[in-house]
Amino acid sequence: MYTHEDPVVIDPEGSDIQGEIRRIRERGPVTEVVLPGGVRAWSVTGAAELERILSGSEVSKDPHQHWPAFRNGEIGQDFPLLNWVNTRSMFTAYGSEHRRLRNFVAPAFTNRRTSALEPRIRGIANDLVRGLDAAPASEPVNIREHFAYPLPLRVINELLGVPEHLVGPLRKCVDGIFDIGLSEAEAVANYEEMIGLLQTLVAYRRESPGEDMTSTLIFHVDDPAKDFSAHELVGTLYLTVNAGHETTVDLIDQSIYLLLSNPDYLAAALDGRLSWTDVIEEVLRFEPSIAHAPLRYAVRDFSIGDVTIAEGDPILSCPADANRDPEIYGESAVRFDPTRTNKGHMAFGYGAHRCPGAPLARLEALLALPTLFQRFPHMRLAVSPEELGTVPGFIANGHDRLPVFLK
Repeated sequence: MYTHEDPVVIDPEGSDIQGEIRRIRERGPVTEVVLPGGVRAWSVTGAAELERILSGSEVSKDPHQHWPAFRNGEIGQDFPLLNWVNTRSMFTAYGSEHRRLRNFVAPAFTNRRTSALEPRIRGIANDLVRGLDAAPASEPVNIREHFAYPLPLRVINELLGVPEHLVGPLRKCVDGIFDIGLSEAEAVANYEEMIGLLQTLVAYRRESPGEDMTSTLIFHVDDPAKDFSAHELVGTLYLTVNAGHETTVDLIDQSIYLLLSNPDYLAAALDGRLSWTDVIEEVLRFEPSIAHAPLRYAVRDFSIGDVTIAEGDPILSCPADANRDPEIYGESAVRFDPTRTNKGHMAFGYGAHRCPGAPLARLEALLALPTLFQRFPHMRLAVSPEELGTVPGFIANGHDRLPVFLK
C-alpha cells in the first residue's frame, strides 16, 4: 500500500547521498522512494525500524520467492539493480537456504583465519607506504587510488587466490557493479564479463589448488556429500569480491578524509589519547561504506510505525541514516565524534545477514590507518571537500578521488 504521491526519486549517480537521505528521512523513518528504473520501494531510515526489518521474519532477500514483480517477469533486464538481486548467493537467499550457503563461507572469516592474515596485511600496508614515500612532496597524491584502493584489493585477491592476470580485469568489473548509472548494455556486459572471470578463476584453482577460499569452495563442490553447486560457488565468489573489496576501500577512504578534516582527533590517535578502534567504529557509524542496501521484500503484509507494507513490496535499507538517528545518538548524531560513548552501528548489517567479513574489514583499517599516518603525520587535503566527488551510484559511500599532500 503506497501512500505518497510524490516519493523521493533516488539519484542513480549518488551525487549527494547524505543530502538525499535527509530528504527521505524528513518524510518519516519508513517512506516510499523510487529506485533507478522506476521501481517503487520502501526506504527504512529509522534505527529501530531498520533493526526490526533486518532481524525479523517479515522480510526476505530472495526475489525468486518473495518479489512477485520479479518472479512474474515485470522486472526487465534494464533494471539498474538487477545484478544486486538476481545473482544466486547467500546475499539473496532466505531462511534455511541462506544458512546453508553461509555455512560454506563463514569458515574463511573466523577470528583465527582473520588474525592469521594480520602479518600479510601489515606487510601490504608497509609496502604501499614505501611506494608513497617516493612521491614528490610538492605534488598531490590520490591517496584513495594509491593506498585505500590497492590494500583491500590485494587482501581479497590473496584470500580468494586470484592469479595476477585476473586482478586488473576483476577490478574493472567491480567498479562497474557499483556504478548504477551504466546503460543496460554496459551493465549486462560488465556482469557477464565478471562471471566469466570468476569461472576462469575456478578453472585456474581447480588445476592449481592452494590455501585459499576458492580452492576450499571447489572442494565442497566436488564432494558429493556437500549440497553446494558450481553455480553457487561462482555466486559466492561474486558476492565476496564485491562485498569484500569496495566496502573496505570506502572505509579506509572515509577514515582518511574524516581524520584530515578533524586534525584534533588525528593528533589524539597518533599520540595514543584516542584508540584507532574508536576512530574506525565512529567512521563506520558516521559514513558507512554502504549508504543504501538493496533489496528486501515483504514476506507478508505487516505494519511498522504508521505505515503498512504489503506482501511483495521491495524494501531498501538505509544504514547511512539509521546510524545517525537522533533517537539513538542524540543531538550529536550528525557530528563525527570518535570520543562518543555509543558508537554502535549497522554498517555491516544486522541479524542473519550481518556481513561475515566484518572482522577482516576492521582489521584492514586498523592496520592501514596507523601505518599511513605514522609515516605521514602532516598529510593534508590538496583540494576542498567539494572537489572530491563521489563514487558512482547510490549504494557505495566513498569519494571519487582523495588528493592529498603527504608531507
